[in-house]
Amino acid sequence: MGRSYFVEETVGQYLSELTTKSKPLITGLLIGQCSPQRDYVILAVQTPPKDEESKSNAGVSAELSNIDEEWITAHANQVSRMLPGGLSVLGVFTVAIPELSKEIQNTLRKLVFSVEKSVARKRLWSISEEDVSDRVVLHFCSATKKTLCRTYDIQDPKSTAKPADWKYQSGLSTSWIPLECTTNANIHIPLLATSSSHELEKNIRNGLTRWAKQIEEAVILINGQVKEEDADLVDGQKKSGRGSTQSATQSLDARILTQLSLKSNSRSTATVQICTGSINLKGALKCKAFIHHNKPKVKDAIKALKRDIINTLSDRCEILFEDLLMNETTGMKSLEREYHALPCRVFAPIAGSRVLVCDYKFGDETIREVQEHFLEMLDQAVQAEDLHAVEEMSTVEIIPPKEFPDEIQHKQLTKETLLLKLHQNIGVVIAVAVAISAAAFSFNYFSD
Repeated sequence: MGRSYFVEETVGQYLSELTTKSKPLITGLLIGQCSPQRDYVILAVQTPPKDEESKSNAGVSAELSNIDEEWITAHANQVSRMLPGGLSVLGVFTVAIPELSKEIQNTLRKLVFSVEKSVARKRLWSISEEDVSDRVVLHFCSATKKTLCRTYDIQDPKSTAKPADWKYQSGLSTSWIPLECTTNANIHIPLLATSSSHELEKNIRNGLTRWAKQIEEAVILINGQVKEEDADLVDGQKKSGRGSTQSATQSLDARILTQLSLKSNSRSTATVQICTGSINLKGALKCKAFIHHNKPKVKDAIKALKRDIINTLSDRCEILFEDLLMNETTGMKSLEREYHALPCRVFAPIAGSRVLVCDYKFGDETIREVQEHFLEMLDQAVQAEDLHAVEEMSTVEIIPPKEFPDEIQHKQLTKETLLLKLHQNIGVVIAVAVAISAAAFSFNYFSD
């Protein structure tokens, strides 16, 4: 038996509206939450058009070959940044005319694997055994309005399509349990003396990966209590007539109690490297996660919250250093200590839902620019009064290497030369001392 997808009713309305755009083929992403029993889809987002995209109809036969896989995966990466803990890209969809229905499945299979591979490449957290590896592909016929839903196991490159149920449900996105957490970050990332600007991203990723492992092993309190992982997230859950949890509207507060030391059973293979520069990340992070009300467990909430903590810092660093490297304002060229502010998080609700999505805003960006980004990436028109920017203090201190590789190598050679001369001088001193001692001994012996 295949998986079941419970879908917000507005998603079906959105797909129907896309059929009015008179395009032979439209692609997009499906966003929601996986669980071992069932999956939930609360948002569908079409792929934004490229600036250079031709407005003329290239013909039905050319539509599939004209799909820009790289553009679709880039959109998926941008959307992933905007999702809080608990939400992810579950798969892809197409809205196509009947003539393309027979040929579309191979294209969907290729797209869902490419999207998942691209999104997973930037993850710093580890996949658990309980994580669902199935991803959904949906074909919506623009003429008949019928849907064909299938899943693929993205952990298996040879996976074949499995049938899945696609069920619409009214008010699905109104009964999610929100979790909030504020955590302080103080991360020191050393820069190797041989580093250059193009290796900056690798240095940062390695440093954040070590920090992410600590977050994954951290102890988290839910409403001030340490709860068993298999316990119900909401105590005394009672079902109302519509099947929703009465206490689901309560926001749960989470707090990181401590970060455990990394455990290792293997012998350390650490090596000493010359590090004359560093990057220091300091500040407070406001994190959010959302869990569906259907019998959630504590472990589901903790996992969603930890991944949001890791994702939001990683995404902010990526956004910041993309901007810095693009403008060539940092790297090995400057010997000045630099301070930069990480972009702050701006939340907005999904239309008709209490679930929030987010964007990142630098201090010099306007609210209008944030609204345009929401519209472009999520196809959501957000009102200015619905945007909520959280107050955070997050800074990046960049201490570049004081010495460049050539200078360091020169000093190393000079040091080795000095040591060699010192050893030679010590040898001469010892030889002279032995000769003097022998002469004194001989003089005293013959005198006697």
